[in-house]
Amino acid sequence: MPKVAVLDMAGKEVEKMDLSDAIFGIEPNTKVLHDMVVNYLANQRQGTQSALTRAEVSGGGRKPWRQKGTGHARQGSTRSPQWTHGGIAFAPKPRDYSYSLNKKVKRLAMKSALSSKVIDNDMIVLDKIALDEYKTKAIAALLKAIGSEKKALIVLPEVNEKVIASAANIPGVKTAMANTLNVYDILNADKFIVLKDAVAQIEEVYA
Repeated sequence: MPKVAVLDMAGKEVEKMDLSDAIFGIEPNTKVLHDMVVNYLANQRQGTQSALTRAEVSGGGRKPWRQKGTGHARQGSTRSPQWTHGGIAFAPKPRDYSYSLNKKVKRLAMKSALSSKVIDNDMIVLDKIALDEYKTKAIAALLKAIGSEKKALIVLPEVNEKVIASAANIPGVKTAMANTLNVYDILNADKFIVLKDAVAQIEEVYA
């Protein structure tokens, strides 16, 4: 059973915590992680790209010159793709790139992502984050104290506007709720910072 240290806001260890073997102690499945990340990025695509085909650009209704005898290659329209201001061959059109994965694959990917953070010692558990006011400096000081000065994902058990707003101005730092985690954000963060109560929620959701 994996064990992690629970830290306070000053970066000092206050206790040890046991993590669930079934969620934080499995062998990460890299194939499933890759599939999940590709799926997430595909689902983020807007798919609004669009260009005009030769049927949609204006002009070109008249044959530019007669078929034979000019020395030029034969042309039927000045709006063919090879012409300047012509249409685009195989023009991209708006489409939906999203697709879904099986629930079992999603659960395995999440457990693999969580376990990989434990294996790499990139998971940090905090007993609490107590802020009296909206203060970016307080979150920056917290991150420095626990040794997280690069990209970080802070996972909260419930919405805390002071923490969310205070962390929003720090480049590379994201906040998320325990019930809205996604594999991409976990893997993309250098440090996975979870509140103790959020760990319990994660174990309950993915048990």
